[in-house]
Amino acid sequence: MRAIVIVALVAIVTALFTALVFLYRDRGHGNRVVIALAVRVALSMALIAFLVFSWWMGWIQPGGL
Repeated sequence: MRAIVIVALVAIVTALFTALVFLYRDRGHGNRVVIALAVRVALSMALIAFLVFSWWMGWIQPGGL
């Protein structure tokens, strides 16, 4: 479970830096930045949905301090 979350977070950060690279390379022309940011948002939403579903199924428990 922890590995899935870590892989998802790495994918989200990778999509964010990919958008940054496209922003510098395209100089405001094209839509690759928008697509990369949309992928990042979709990955974030999927991670949140997966965590909520995992909590609902009882696979994970909320941890206290």
